[in-house]
Amino acid sequence: MNPAPFTFFAGSAPLLISIPHVGTAIPSDIASRMTDAALRTPDTDWHLDRLYSFAQALGASVLRANYARYVVDLNRPPDDANLYPGQNTTGLCPVDTFDSEPLYREGCTPDAAEIALRRARYWQPYHDQLATELMRLRSEHKSVVLWDAHSIRSVVPRFFEGTLPALNFGTANGLSCDPLLSESILNCVADHEQFTHALNGRFKGGYITRNYGNPASGIHAIQLEMAQNTYMHEWFPFDYDAFAAGQIEPLLLRCVQRAILFARG
Repeated sequence: MNPAPFTFFAGSAPLLISIPHVGTAIPSDIASRMTDAALRTPDTDWHLDRLYSFAQALGASVLRANYARYVVDLNRPPDDANLYPGQNTTGLCPVDTFDSEPLYREGCTPDAAEIALRRARYWQPYHDQLATELMRLRSEHKSVVLWDAHSIRSVVPRFFEGTLPALNFGTANGLSCDPLLSESILNCVADHEQFTHALNGRFKGGYITRNYGNPASGIHAIQLEMAQNTYMHEWFPFDYDAFAAGQIEPLLLRCVQRAILFARG
């Protein structure tokens, strides 16, 4: 039996943590047409639910996807527009891995009708829940922070040169949240020189950050793209590194706490 599109926990704090790429489920009718590389789901944002396990104790709401980004990418626009014009990206229903390996056996890529079906079946429910929860929290608090949680292998030549900073924050070049929020978080990170960081560098925030962040209406969105070598082994079988995670989790906790404090004024 296939799982629900997402798992959700409703909190009371003015913070919603979205984890759209942590899922690994692939429906059997899709999996049967995929390559072995695809079925290993290497481009998953592995273990982020574990890394952010402190969130519920803080009272944050948590929304996480159950299906792999290869089924549908929840952080892409529904019309599949490129969020980084002129740069190499993957689409709403990707056809290759980050290493440009094909996801589907020859002649088995999804057509327009199947993409529309996946968008309705998996993409739309996640976004409906995300929007509903933001409105609920906003009705209870003066301001709300949407924290979009991501991770990626530290070296992916297809998308960026060299090694990625440990912590990559995106605010759509300052449009998705009040600068005071990003400044507060970056000040926190600056105290930990062992973790390099960037703001609106290679990752400026995807569809979720750009679409839902609206500071004028009291909703502030920020994306964090973490380099996976900060908390896990980056290659198959993608094991969690408890020692490394133990070094960065306290900093991540403090950053999230600052987001809550900002929302509370």
